[in-house]
Amino acid sequence: MGGPRGAGWVAAGLLLGAGACYCIYRLTRGRRRGDRELGIRSSKSAGALEEGTSEGQLCRRSARPQRGGTWESQWSKTSQPEDLTDGSYDDVLNAEQLQKLLYLLESTEDPVIIERALITLGNNAAFSVNQAIIRELGGIPIVANKINHSNQSIKEKALNALNNLSVNVENQIKIKIYISQVCEDVFSGPLNSAVQLAGLRLLTNMTVTNDHQHMLHSYITDLFQVLLTGNGNTKVQVLKLLLNLSENPAMTEGLLRAQVDSSFLSLYDSHVAKEILLRVLTLFQNIKNCLKIEGHLAVQPTFTEGSLFFLLHGEECAQKIRALADHHDAEVKEKVVTIIPKI
Repeated sequence: MGGPRGAGWVAAGLLLGAGACYCIYRLTRGRRRGDRELGIRSSKSAGALEEGTSEGQLCRRSARPQRGGTWESQWSKTSQPEDLTDGSYDDVLNAEQLQKLLYLLESTEDPVIIERALITLGNNAAFSVNQAIIRELGGIPIVANKINHSNQSIKEKALNALNNLSVNVENQIKIKIYISQVCEDVFSGPLNSAVQLAGLRLLTNMTVTNDHQHMLHSYITDLFQVLLTGNGNTKVQVLKLLLNLSENPAMTEGLLRAQVDSSFLSLYDSHVAKEILLRVLTLFQNIKNCLKIEGHLAVQPTFTEGSLFFLLHGEECAQKIRALADHHDAEVKEKVVTIIPKI
């Protein structure tokens, strides 16, 4: 390549490289401000908690529109590049800023910069317009690549960002190729860890519709294992995911075939926390409803002893649910009243 045109391309390349180097310099300089600031910024990591719908508890960043209705950007206040991973950056990033942030995330090896960039992307992905922009910029595989990172905090932030991006149905088409890897991380990683919870939240979002639920078919027994061994927060998140699956008649047989320890029935005891008790009752109700759908499981399959089928259809389960008719909580009693005719 030669002549004025070639010189123009060379100049553009030098300008891009200089801009990226300056951005990295700003980020590295910002890191020296101390662990105090980083601790505050990391607490803003975005995550969505789903419960059978796409309405999650997203960490939404505040946006300050100008009087004219356009977004007020801190980039317009200075002639120098803004630190886009600064936790105090309150504006919604535009497409150009998101592209620069994705380039930085893809090109740097600095774990502190990676984590801060993922937090910023995750927060911005809480806005529907940015969910589409990040996808169109090719950002989903860039973010998803970080779930392979050895740093557990980076892995968590990447999962959180994907979680917010997954609220967009078109984004789910690109995210679904990572479901198996997320499942492996959830079931092989430390119990009750931040990574496990972030992975469960992403899987919950990905199963709000029936489109990708079949990809979890071989992990149902593992889900019940985590349900029984996890703490309260983990139990609730697993149940949210199981409730999504239980509403789909195509998943009913897989749920009933799952090998589940008999301690599962203890979740129907009256002393169990309400947020858990209501969900296990709804799980029972959903499965029973799916079994009654005309034509579904018309040929009764053979369920082995120790399966969820045997637990839910046993007398012990029926007795526990009937006993909850006298529960002190009105919501639990109301739920039991609707279930007892199905026993």
